[in-house]
Amino acid sequence: MAVIVDVFGARDDNFGYLVHDTASGRTAAIDAPETAAIKAALARRGWDLTDIFITHHHLDHVEAIPELKAEFGARVVGPKAEADKIADLDVLVAGGDTVTLGETSFDIYDTPGHTLGHIVFHDPVGKHLFSADALFSLGVGRMFEGTPGPMWEGIKQLRALPDDTLVYCGHEYTASNAKFALSVDPDNTALQKRANEVAALRAAGKPTIPFPLGEDKAANPFMRADEPALARHYGLEGADPAEVFAAIRKGKDNF
Repeated sequence: MAVIVDVFGARDDNFGYLVHDTASGRTAAIDAPETAAIKAALARRGWDLTDIFITHHHLDHVEAIPELKAEFGARVVGPKAEADKIADLDVLVAGGDTVTLGETSFDIYDTPGHTLGHIVFHDPVGKHLFSADALFSLGVGRMFEGTPGPMWEGIKQLRALPDDTLVYCGHEYTASNAKFALSVDPDNTALQKRANEVAALRAAGKPTIPFPLGEDKAANPFMRADEPALARHYGLEGADPAEVFAAIRKGKDNF
């Protein structure tokens, strides 16, 4: 029982992903950012699209659903809390649910904040996390709809997953995230190491995705909102970590 993950670019800075269950031959697109990019990846691999797993309602993650569903007859799985915002959903899921792709099971986690109903898909056996815009390499999504408390709780759920989990996020934002992270946590050696790796990857024209969750736990300031160093930076010693998380998010918004 195993999956193959194909990574490709879509739109301007989106990542597209195909997840192929080798036992059954079923293939899921994680989100639907762009029809042409997804079809090109399918053709390159020789796979047929059977499923589409949607994380949230933003256009750059759902725009291709109607075309792909019409052409392939794919089953579309998406967040129950955003069913009124996403057309063509067949299966509605929320945190605590499980969805299968052939012989592979994905656990669903609620990660509100970027949007209120944002979910992520975690393959605990293969150790793959598809985090879309909830968690980026060295960052998190902009808090468009949610509030800091629930968003921080969602991040803590993801932080509790095994360190060797590979994270596949929605966009290539790592270089800009690294610059901000260094501005608020400059003495973090894990962050310094990751920032250097990111600079080398981008200079070579390579993506920074996927990344090991354990490395991000040590380097991503948003994952460390309960660490004293971040609280001190914002003058919030002794404050609730959600308040520190809010300060970090505001800092990034204005960076």
